[in-house]
Amino acid sequence: MYLIDDTDKMLAVAAQAGITPAADTTKVIAEGSIAEAVVKTDSAMHTVADSLRNMGIGDIKDVVTGQNTIIKDALSSIVDLTVAFIPKLLGCILVLWVGFKLIKLLKKALMRVLEKRNAEGSLKGFLTSLVDVLMKVMLIIMAMDIIGIKATSFIAILGAAGLAVGMALQGTLQNFAGGVIILLMRPFKAGDYIEVGGYKGYVKEIRIFHTFIRPFNGRIIIVPNSELATKSLINHTRDGVIRLDIVASVAYGTDLDKARAVIQQVIDDDPLILKEPIPKICVSELNNSSVDYSLWLWTTVDDYWTLWMRIRENIYKAFYANGISIPFPQVDVHIDPPATPIPPSDLPAVKE
Repeated sequence: MYLIDDTDKMLAVAAQAGITPAADTTKVIAEGSIAEAVVKTDSAMHTVADSLRNMGIGDIKDVVTGQNTIIKDALSSIVDLTVAFIPKLLGCILVLWVGFKLIKLLKKALMRVLEKRNAEGSLKGFLTSLVDVLMKVMLIIMAMDIIGIKATSFIAILGAAGLAVGMALQGTLQNFAGGVIILLMRPFKAGDYIEVGGYKGYVKEIRIFHTFIRPFNGRIIIVPNSELATKSLINHTRDGVIRLDIVASVAYGTDLDKARAVIQQVIDDDPLILKEPIPKICVSELNNSSVDYSLWLWTTVDDYWTLWMRIRENIYKAFYANGISIPFPQVDVHIDPPATPIPPSDLPAVKE
């Protein structure tokens, strides 16, 4: 095969030899000087000739059979990689299978623990979902490390993202932690009458971030759970029974034994007052205008306000029916007699 530049050189050599371009090609090839010039000027032919002279038997065999060393090396590398990767892949699959089974068992165990503690339904679902997600993320990171995928950067990104989110939602996370503590430890539940931070009322609903309290005026107080979890509070209805403290006053000069008997009769006649613990009646104060009796009466949480509203009325009616005076503030005013004026004649003389 001749190149274009080589063909031009052949034509020039043929012209010098007296041969026209249209002449028979065999005549040109027959001329020894022309053939020698063509071989010398054709660099491609020289290159091919040198390659054929330097080619060994193995190289000729590769050319004849179509084998290629690059493909062979690539296939060898793929085989080596496959042989080394398959055990890692099998180990990764085994770890994932066992890990998912263990996570499922852990979720069931956590659910049983929460049910034993009578946790709220929303809390049970939230905690089990949170544990499920965290454990699966850890399992996937372990599997990535087994097959050779370095998860260090991935963990660093998750840590940085978690730190940023924690800083941005610091107050919200405190309320969330407070809600989890309340729902787990259960210092109060829905329906309890509590008093905290100047607020008091019945707990209407406990959520993850806030608690709704309903006082007697019908309004709703929304209190952050962080405040309820970190501050002291009073739960008036936790034990199911509650003590009602009443003060009944009588006037000075009243027969105290009679007054005590009348109060005791009122207590015995009221079915809402529990017999156990035993009601207490005692003189607690000697005020300026009255003698005060303190009554400790136990009742159920459901009957507390009914008893609170009617017990004072019953005591007043009993005192009135038995002629016991109910005192009112009294002030004794003492008026001294007017001083007798001194006659002018008794006044001492003034010296001039």
